[in-house]
Amino acid sequence: MVILLGLTAAALYGTADFVGGLASRSVRVLGVLTLANVAAVSVAIPAAALSAGQARLAGLAWGAASGLVGGIGLIIFFTGLASGPMSVVAPVSGLVSVVLPVAVALGWGERPGAAAFAGALLCLAAVVLSSSTGKQSPGSDVGPASPGRRWPGRAIGYGVASGTAFGLFFLLIRNAGQSGALWPVAAGRVGELVAILAAAAALRRSPLPRGTSRTLLLAVVGSGVIDMVANICYVEATRTGMFGLAVVLVSLYPGVTVLLARVMLGERLRWVQRAGLGLAAIGILLVSA
Repeated sequence: MVILLGLTAAALYGTADFVGGLASRSVRVLGVLTLANVAAVSVAIPAAALSAGQARLAGLAWGAASGLVGGIGLIIFFTGLASGPMSVVAPVSGLVSVVLPVAVALGWGERPGAAAFAGALLCLAAVVLSSSTGKQSPGSDVGPASPGRRWPGRAIGYGVASGTAFGLFFLLIRNAGQSGALWPVAAGRVGELVAILAAAAALRRSPLPRGTSRTLLLAVVGSGVIDMVANICYVEATRTGMFGLAVVLVSLYPGVTVLLARVMLGERLRWVQRAGLGLAAIGILLVSA
C-alpha cells in the first residue's frame, strides 16, 4: 500500500506543479500560491470537519508547522529560481529534500531490503536528473533577478536551503499524520497560506491575481486542491509503510511534471531528463519487487 500511495502522491504533486507552472506564466507566483492555498484550505477544512477523525492539538500543531516551513521553502525556492540557474537550484533542492528525511528514517532504524535499497538509490538519482533543466522560472516575483553573472555557489545555497525546508516539511507532516490525515493537512495548508501572505506583505505586493480569465483561475484553484489531496496520500503512505520509502517515492514528482510537459505541451526532453525517467522506472520496479 505504501508504494501505491507514494506513487499516487507523486503523480498528484507533479500534476499540481504542472498546472501551477502553466498558470504562473500569466500570473505572478505569489498570486498563484495564494489562490491555490485559499482553495485548498476552503476544501480541506470542511472535509476534515465531515470526516470521522478528531482534531487533536498535537496533530494541528505539527501540521501548521509543516505548512509554515513548506511555505518558507517555496519562497526560498522561487527566489533561487529568479536569481540563479534553475539547472542548479532545482536538482540540489530535490536531492536535499529527500536525503534529509531518509537519513532520519535510517536513524529511526528503518532498514529496507537490498532490492528496495538499490531502487531507492536509483530513485534519488532520478530526482536530480529529471529536475535538471536550463529554463528560468516564468513569472517569479518573490525576489529580483541578479544582474550580470549568476554564481553557482549562490544557486547551490538556495537549493540547499529550500531543500532543507522541504525535507522538514516531509518530516513534520509525517508526525502530524500520526494524529490523523485530514485535520493535520488542513492545518498545514493554513500554515503555508500564512507564510505566503507574510511574504506578500513584506514585499508590499498584492497576494491576489488580477485581471485573469475564469479558466486560469480554475486552473490555479485546481492545482491547490490536487496538491492538498497529494498531501493526504503522502500522510497515509507514511502510516502504512516505511517512512523513508514513502519519501523516496513521493520525491519522484518532478518526473511527472516533465512527462506532462512533454505530452501536453510538446516540450523536448533533455537527455538528462530522459535518463532520470528511465532510472525512476527501474527504481520503482526494484522497490516493488
